Amino acid sequence: MKIGFIGTGVMGKSMAHHLQKAGHSLFLYTRTKGKAQELLDNGAVWCPTPAAAARQADVVFTIVGEPQDVEEVYLGAEGILTESSKGQIVVDMTTSQPSLARKIFEKALEKGVDALDAPVSGGDTGAKNGTLAIMVGGSKEAFEKVLPLFQTFGSNIVYQGEAGAGQHTKMSNQIAIATNMIGVCEALLYAQKAGLDVDSVLKSISTGAAGSWSLSNLAPRMVKGDFAPGFYVKHFIKDMKIAIEESERMGLELPGLSLAKKMYEELALQGEGESGTQALFKYWN
Repeated sequence: MKIGFIGTGVMGKSMAHHLQKAGHSLFLYTRTKGKAQELLDNGAVWCPTPAAAARQADVVFTIVGEPQDVEEVYLGAEGILTESSKGQIVVDMTTSQPSLARKIFEKALEKGVDALDAPVSGGDTGAKNGTLAIMVGGSKEAFEKVLPLFQTFGSNIVYQGEAGAGQHTKMSNQIAIATNMIGVCEALLYAQKAGLDVDSVLKSISTGAAGSWSLSNLAPRMVKGDFAPGFYVKHFIKDMKIAIEESERMGLELPGLSLAKKMYEELALQGEGESGTQALFKYWN
């Protein structure tokens, strides 16, 4: 297929690479062309705007930073929907606002285009290994058409319902991670203070009732002092902000999420916004 791909950051680059390996033709746009160089060297075509990438494609994927970036990429003067055509499918994989996902769905529908919101979880490791969890909202028919493409870089792919449902599911995912990250850090700190071999402790607790993806994948990075981003602190703060806003609209109070957001914001003020989320371990230092 001819695929437009917009956003080749930490995760997008690997996702695009899997599509390329599967034999699909890529038409790329990203704000920093150098980030796409490896894909371009492997035969992808550079496009100067999101609209230009959409003009060439059967399906367009986007994975960018903030909700305002999503809105610009889809609805801006050089956005995807200015050049999209009837029968096309557009798929936003950014973690963004459910309300924006619905807005894009409705605007796309006016042009005979199907829009899916399909945020992902699994970080840089999941993107590289092609094992991402993908949560999808929008038309079930469009989901089934795109499923073979999702399967090139994802292993847990679930249709969640109408437009916005994928984003709501990702909010549930981020809420679960937020307080779990505090627990992971505190568990490691306790083990250190108790004079234990932390690697040995992880072997015991990561496969029991305390087990989690963060404990298995991010705790070892904390121990090694590896705070390189698989997922940026600044983007996690953005996600938690969206989750709190959505919770307030539904009349929910989530004190664990609020605490995690406060801690990560303090970490960002210390210059850790570009670090991986495992940098929360530095909060206690």
